[in-house]
Amino acid sequence: MDVAPAFPLLLLFLTGISLWVVEAEVHYHDFVVAEKNFTRLCKTKSMLVVNGQFPGPTIYVHKGDTVFVNVHNHGDYGLTVHWHGVRQPRNPWSDGSAYITQCPIQPAKNFTYEVVFSEEEGTLWWHANSNSDWTRNTVHGAIVVYPRGSSYPFPTPQGEQVLMFGTWFTYDVNKVIKEILRTGKDVPISDAFIINGQPGDFCACSKEMTYRWRVDYGKTYLIRLVNALMNEEFFFAIAGHDLTVVGIDGSYLKPFTTSYVMLATGQTMDVLIKTNQSPGRYYMVGRQYYTDNLAFTGYDKTNATAILEYRGRYNRPSSVFFPDTLPSYTDYDSATRFRKRLKSLASNEHPIRVPRNITTRMYITASMDRIVHADMDYTLLSSLNNISWVNPSTDVLQAYYRNLSGFYTSDFPDEPPYYFDFVADLGDTSTHPLKGKKVKILEYGEEVEIVFQSTNLLNASDEHSMYIHGHKYYVLGEGYGNFNSATDPETYNLVDPPYLSTASLPVKGWVAIRFTANNPGVWAMHCQEGRHLIWGMNTVLIVKNGSNPETNMRSPPPNMPSCQSSLSILGGRALEVSAE
Repeated sequence: MDVAPAFPLLLLFLTGISLWVVEAEVHYHDFVVAEKNFTRLCKTKSMLVVNGQFPGPTIYVHKGDTVFVNVHNHGDYGLTVHWHGVRQPRNPWSDGSAYITQCPIQPAKNFTYEVVFSEEEGTLWWHANSNSDWTRNTVHGAIVVYPRGSSYPFPTPQGEQVLMFGTWFTYDVNKVIKEILRTGKDVPISDAFIINGQPGDFCACSKEMTYRWRVDYGKTYLIRLVNALMNEEFFFAIAGHDLTVVGIDGSYLKPFTTSYVMLATGQTMDVLIKTNQSPGRYYMVGRQYYTDNLAFTGYDKTNATAILEYRGRYNRPSSVFFPDTLPSYTDYDSATRFRKRLKSLASNEHPIRVPRNITTRMYITASMDRIVHADMDYTLLSSLNNISWVNPSTDVLQAYYRNLSGFYTSDFPDEPPYYFDFVADLGDTSTHPLKGKKVKILEYGEEVEIVFQSTNLLNASDEHSMYIHGHKYYVLGEGYGNFNSATDPETYNLVDPPYLSTASLPVKGWVAIRFTANNPGVWAMHCQEGRHLIWGMNTVLIVKNGSNPETNMRSPPPNMPSCQSSLSILGGRALEVSAE
């Protein structure tokens, strides 16, 4: 009699477990990476893609799911796959960061990633990952994470569409990048930008293949935007239609309506559109924001176009509308105004936890620079706090986990080696950057503030898309000029800052972020732009284990790719100690 009342409680408890097991789905995918011919801009080339698709297949999951992806490398060189914006709790082994968390999957080999979704909800993406090639230019695809157990915090859309923005080269860009890494010279200029694999109406041999999205009048659609461009941030607009921004980088935002949006390189965004215009055809346009290649103007180069087309009867082909609200290529003010409108929901269902007890403060300069040689020739490179990353010959995670020495040093500096007017016109001034494999080690649970500062060395200040693997962070504020540690923190947004994995560091400016180092493992921190990454704008954060098994890094899977046959293109030495 005394124990009878416990039975319903036990039954309820077991039912809850059963429901949790049912809800937490497990998915399986095979990614076959192989060469395939594609024709764009009147030229045909062979390029590396996944499952014969470009862009690659979209992964659909619900919040909290786990996905096993078996990657079969049928290409001619090693590669890894990274799950951009996925925290991978305690699981850096499947982060897919080349020479940081694993060595590449060699040709004719395979490796199964375990992709663990936790807090993410919205749009993310996956891509090949390397700081020694541009394989991600063709090996990439979207990730859609639906809510579980609750609805969207905005009106449920009646349809959705993924739009991936990419960069097109009419040749094998990886061969060119390999030569660039050898000579240290500038990277190639793309031939076009693309939307879902197509350049659009204004490019040669492209009009018939322009991507078209047919919609019904009077509905609300969710558009999932992915910036998979190699080097460029971009503006996006749809002729005649406003956009309501509701999410970014797999997190929700306070909705706001705008005529255009701006995405950093590698960033994702969720926007709503109401099809409330007269039936017709409306250009969806992506335009690069700030580039060093401004000599290329006109629709053929700087705009990628697709068409939103109302189903049923529509106007003649000549009646296609082009957006008149798209900012110009160097419209810094429009970019800044847009970014300042990004605010987290900060609701009971979607709370924010901005760190307040900062234990580590870092001030990190992001610079373009060069090394001048004795013959007056030079090598271009980039750096964080004057350190230009060089790949080790085995990945940092293996070396850290197995306590191997000689593959990295734990002395990445918290501030630059010397101070000057970072945003002045510095001409040919060089700070003589050092090449190295320096990492920053954090205790579990540390609350970290980083201020990234852009510099204008070589008069080459550029937007940088700063990305941290394994963690998301709150963007507290940004500004132009040199960061002022006395006055600028007073402008921080500590109430509802956006929660991102990739943020823009403005030209000749700064951006301040905070995060809690609560994901044990080895995680890359770098500029997402391909040209800056291959030149060394990269470092590594090592987060130590916590005090109990639930806060410790997981053990490695048994089939990690061997480092024995891998050599870093950026100058690593042969492996002295096997990683297996």
